[in-house]
Amino acid sequence: MSSFRTPRTMRAAAIVASAAMVAIAVQTGSASASAEREAGATALTLSSGARAQAIGEAQNAAAGTARAIGLGGDEALVARDVVKDADGTVHTRYERTYAGLPVLGGDLVVHQKKDGSRKTDKAVEAKIAPAGARSSLRAPAGARQVVWAATGKPVFAYEAVVRGTQADGTPSERHVVTDAATGAELYSYEAIDTGVGTSEYSGSVTLGTAPSGSVYSLTDTARGGHKTYDLNGGTSSGTGTLFTDADDKWGDGTPSNRQTAAVDAHYGAAVTWDFYKSELGRNGIAGDGKAAYSRVHYGNAYVNAFWDDSCFCMTYGDGQNNQKPLTALDVAGHEMSHGLTAATAKLNYSRESGGLNEATSDIFGTSVEFFANNASDPGDYLIGEKIDIRGDGKPLRYMDKPSKDGASADYWSKTVGRLDVHNSSGVANHFFYLLSEGSGAKTVNGVAYNSPTYDGSTVAGIGRTKAYKIWYKALSTYMTSTTDYAGARTATLKATADLYGSTGVEYQQVAAAWKAVNVK
Repeated sequence: MSSFRTPRTMRAAAIVASAAMVAIAVQTGSASASAEREAGATALTLSSGARAQAIGEAQNAAAGTARAIGLGGDEALVARDVVKDADGTVHTRYERTYAGLPVLGGDLVVHQKKDGSRKTDKAVEAKIAPAGARSSLRAPAGARQVVWAATGKPVFAYEAVVRGTQADGTPSERHVVTDAATGAELYSYEAIDTGVGTSEYSGSVTLGTAPSGSVYSLTDTARGGHKTYDLNGGTSSGTGTLFTDADDKWGDGTPSNRQTAAVDAHYGAAVTWDFYKSELGRNGIAGDGKAAYSRVHYGNAYVNAFWDDSCFCMTYGDGQNNQKPLTALDVAGHEMSHGLTAATAKLNYSRESGGLNEATSDIFGTSVEFFANNASDPGDYLIGEKIDIRGDGKPLRYMDKPSKDGASADYWSKTVGRLDVHNSSGVANHFFYLLSEGSGAKTVNGVAYNSPTYDGSTVAGIGRTKAYKIWYKALSTYMTSTTDYAGARTATLKATADLYGSTGVEYQQVAAAWKAVNVK
């Protein structure tokens, strides 16, 4: 679960004009080739049926694929996702098993071009041949047996889930992996990611609703059936009560009206869905055309929001004194994007991969805010600037210089993985800002930024649209569960080469932006 960073003569004139015509032709041809490359490397939007068929076909061919990429006889592949590019390249994401046991850290992506040639990106390169006996200790209550391969030599292990409540009231679903032979803890992570109506933050907005008898409900039939529910202060795992209204006019812009938070959450989910579809070619969070759902009014003065993959849902608290619901647009985009990460790279929620997980949500939450083009909440590179989560009127995180929040990292270092994932995310957030807007002082939508670089270098941004398309392609086709910052650099360079070529300004600036945050 994730939580919520000029000529002299006629002859001369003719020569100049002729040269200009040649230059324009060359530039047009180059632009055309670039556009063709980008279009070819862009993922097709698959219907839920087409996606399911593609995954089924990949599973039917999994045994042959396993042999073709050199896996051992005890290893098998389980197809989890398929991305098809317009140029015919197919990226198939697999989980791995060993002797029937799930291999944690065994995930991989097979990239097959139209001509049949293959390349593979693996979470770990180690051969999956677990050491020791399959089991020599009594399994922890409710645990499942697995192979742990994400760090060090693969070993037989147990994975248990411990449920409870975190210090701030967020539900806890802690996964603990222990060595089957010694009982020593190998790894643990928190699976809960924190993180016409009148809304509190986005003004008057259009909502997707559906008639239900004599009333209307917050059910968006145009976007996979997304629903928004009222938990009414509850903290249970249920959905709560579906919001309904007699005249289909929702909220009044104040937190005292219970519908207002629902308007913001429902609107945020719709805009995020539209961003995924129109900008990334993705049909919903999981790519299957099915919606998640939203729950508002969680707990009492709960100052957080979170994504829970087990319910495939977003949950929002009402904030300080129940007066600042955490339903702002960038927060909604952030939480839904935890679901996107879970459905693609499935980045582990700890150390550097956890920072990348959180940064992905900040990157897409920010991109959703710009995409909405809402005058009541203009796009910016500030995370959570509307919700006043600390009560001091300041944003939760800053992308141009993450350390302005007092805890986040501007640059990579050997110890960055020891930070809380919301703070280690600063390195990738800073990279994204530099790639989008460049270094130095700049004002965007009335907000002043001044982004430094680790080595004093100057970075020229390539624009936010190209930046988020690169990040999405890297996430959906090249990153794996164990990707760290060095791996993210490699993944984004591969994605850039696919989309824009490896000799253009985009590739150069991706490399420059990573260097500027000390990832080389």
